[in-house]
Amino acid sequence: MAAIPSIEQRLEETHIGESGPEVQDALHQLKVKQTLAVQAIRQFLKSQTSYDVLPVSYRLIVLDTSLLVKKSLNILLQNNIVSAPLWDAKTSRFAGLLNSSDFINVIQYYFQNPDKFEFVDRLTLNGLKDVERAIGVDPIDTGSIHPFKPLYDACVKMIESRSRRIPLIDEDEDTHREIVVSVLTQYRILKFVSLNCKEIEDLNLPLKELGIGSNKEISTATMDTPVIDVIQLLSHGSVSSIPIIDDQHKLVNVYEAVDVLGLIKGGIYNDLSLSVGEALMRRSDDFEGVYTCTVNDTLSTILDNIRKSRLHRLFVVDTEGRLVGVVTLSDILYYILFGEMESQA
Repeated sequence: MAAIPSIEQRLEETHIGESGPEVQDALHQLKVKQTLAVQAIRQFLKSQTSYDVLPVSYRLIVLDTSLLVKKSLNILLQNNIVSAPLWDAKTSRFAGLLNSSDFINVIQYYFQNPDKFEFVDRLTLNGLKDVERAIGVDPIDTGSIHPFKPLYDACVKMIESRSRRIPLIDEDEDTHREIVVSVLTQYRILKFVSLNCKEIEDLNLPLKELGIGSNKEISTATMDTPVIDVIQLLSHGSVSSIPIIDDQHKLVNVYEAVDVLGLIKGGIYNDLSLSVGEALMRRSDDFEGVYTCTVNDTLSTILDNIRKSRLHRLFVVDTEGRLVGVVTLSDILYYILFGEMESQA
């Protein structure tokens, strides 16, 4: 993503001038417009339901908890999806979400217990909780929400549970059994906002003014890092990607949690000694690419890119391409939900 003009450059373009008081006044006006835009977007989220975000026609794949983990992996790959809701046929209830973190847990279990090949090979989806307990991983509480609840509530629930997606669960009026309607993702919500809220054009304060993207520690790896080390970084950091840098700290690639699915599709985790570079050679051709921005980019620019492209994070780089931060969809959603609160008081 190309860097946008700085505030000073914007002021010069609008002929406001460069004197101190005028610049400060113009900056104040930008902040006022930003606050009003955030308030309007927040109100929009409260006026819509989660159901409103869903496309007119869509396909939903639900997996039974009695299914073998290795078969569920094949289903995900064959359908080009990275997550699926689980269903317990015995209780006729929603039983959670299967996603890449579950496969990462299984890989770690097998790496720690290489003599448990037969157990892993016969592992079913309802046994994933046993794997979590065995390796000491806290389960992700995805929660769920009714599709006709306000979209704002779904967003808050995702932020509180630190989940990137939330299942929409309804109830059959006659049988009172649960119905899995769909799964809502942060990306789909932010794209919905970018398509329907003209106010994003007023989100013109740069990231450095908002404190987004550069105030967190980032785990990194190189092309020579063993892939099992990166998998452990993904798990311990509860993140969905690890940036790959060179010896000058310049961003060269990214290893995503979903890359794990392609790594293990051919067999039972025999390739954990591969380097990241070797593992990335097996990446699917439909990889979306690595998206970057600078501290001078704005949420207006970023949301416009979300509207155009399927991106899930942006790595913040300096003018030399060195990694300085990361902006996640959670960061953006959190700001929309809770940012500029002081200005509203």
